[in-house]
Amino acid sequence: MTLKLSLKAAGALSLLLSSGLAFAAPQADSQLSAQTSSNAPLIDAPKVSALADRVAQYALNTYGDETISALSTLIPFKTVETEGMTPLTHPEFIGFKAQLKSLSQSLGLDYSDQGYVVLIGLGEGEQKLGVITHGDVQPADASFWQQDPFILDSQSQPGYLIGRGTEDDKGAIVTAMYAMKAIKDKGLALNRRIELLVYLAEESDWAPLKAFLTEFTPADINITIDAEYPVVTAEKGWSEIRLTIPKMPKTPKMPKDGKAASSASASLEGFSGGAFASQVPQQAVANISGLDMKTIAALKEKASKQQGMKYQFEQTSSAGQDGGQLTITAEGKSTHSSTPEAGVNAVTHLAELLKGIHFARSEAALTAEFIQQMVGLGLYGEEFGDIAYEDDFMGPMTLAATLVKPNDQGTEIVLNLRRPVGKTPEQLDQETYKALESWQAQQSVSLKGVETYWGEPKLMDKAPHLQTLLSVFGHFTDTPSPKPVAIGGSTNSKLFPNALSFGPAMPGVEYTGHSEHEFITKTQFMLNLQMYTAAFVELAASTEQLSEQAKQGTGQATKTGAQSASD
Repeated sequence: MTLKLSLKAAGALSLLLSSGLAFAAPQADSQLSAQTSSNAPLIDAPKVSALADRVAQYALNTYGDETISALSTLIPFKTVETEGMTPLTHPEFIGFKAQLKSLSQSLGLDYSDQGYVVLIGLGEGEQKLGVITHGDVQPADASFWQQDPFILDSQSQPGYLIGRGTEDDKGAIVTAMYAMKAIKDKGLALNRRIELLVYLAEESDWAPLKAFLTEFTPADINITIDAEYPVVTAEKGWSEIRLTIPKMPKTPKMPKDGKAASSASASLEGFSGGAFASQVPQQAVANISGLDMKTIAALKEKASKQQGMKYQFEQTSSAGQDGGQLTITAEGKSTHSSTPEAGVNAVTHLAELLKGIHFARSEAALTAEFIQQMVGLGLYGEEFGDIAYEDDFMGPMTLAATLVKPNDQGTEIVLNLRRPVGKTPEQLDQETYKALESWQAQQSVSLKGVETYWGEPKLMDKAPHLQTLLSVFGHFTDTPSPKPVAIGGSTNSKLFPNALSFGPAMPGVEYTGHSEHEFITKTQFMLNLQMYTAAFVELAASTEQLSEQAKQGTGQATKTGAQSASD
């Protein structure tokens, strides 16, 4: 039984069940939080051609194992943004590009290094099919991984390919390249050059790509392989609110004898959490002095009732002694900040844990109060004044506290939002500043460095290849009427004409890019190889060739070039 056949039965179901920018550079990530179009017509998509089906099967049978080996050569390059360096000077990026060049040459694909952009292509001509992806990745905290996140791990969990970039986006790069290789092997005549564009700063800075596109002519139809299936036709706008809780005069130290150690005289001396702006925080830490043992016991009891959270309480005082130092480390579940519902935010849950304790006024105490009062445990900005809203297709705006980081000015708080259509940036700014002004008045404090960025949501439902991509997805997953979806993420699709996102993640399955347990299943990896191959054939092969194959019928073997596609 072929992989495709197994997927079209129980395997497809198992896929659904198995998954467990700074202001100068907005829109700096990719994914997700899908909303299915309720307005899309429930019609069967056009059928996939016999030629596309056979070449896809050939790609799987011939290159399935090799794609995993190729992925293992890309994961080790730590293509993470580093201050003071660019993809032109960073040794990891230089090494990554050299490996891409070597792989391209071995597959017989052309390769061009354009600095921030690498172009890998098959075929000639002005007409092109663009395939948009990125080779940079987010940071990874090795302490949360079973093995080094920059080594492809296929052993810890059988059936899984684990590592930073496996889903976002190095895995997609590999499958696209081998799809092109399969098409080259079969000698297909192409009406469109297939051109894979690998951008190297998608996670941090879109400005170099925008500059590149002022002189580069992109394809007139494009596929972005940096989101999810079936086909993404709408993306929320990547948005952000930044502010700083100012430093406060230090409060008097607690008596060493511990006699004055009640909750009323406790001090929250530190509150921090999060790794980067587009990840729901996995960890947060609070440093407290002056708590009595009864309050600590109550905190432990409360912590045990928070679902999805783990806590460590480290006390420096002797057993039974009040007034010592306490460090609380909270561990939740990281996820992409566009899908806050898929994670458990350690920052907001730790703030909620401390709610009700009367701390002496301090920078950290105000920080915790801001999280408690303006964010809470909600996901949609419900506590943040009047900012919350939703769109029927794109869904609700999401709001996640992703970074709480002390610095020389105080403690910076970063809120990452994904906004649908329905409100203008001007309205969102008015609502944001009104909510912040009210909170500042209540707390008698002046926030520093308040900045907002409102990325534009985009609807991309008029692209001419929408039905073709839907038909490919429907064919390989046995979905009779696949419908377009909207996502919370923001991909480079926004910058290209007629761009639609097509995978690599399945709908209804947790997206693991940006998390501290990024993976793609081997089954999904192979399915992506098939679907990308078929999509490229359908969109780039000559119409005469496709028509000729259709005349031959689906039951006949097809010969193109010197070889025939094997089943």
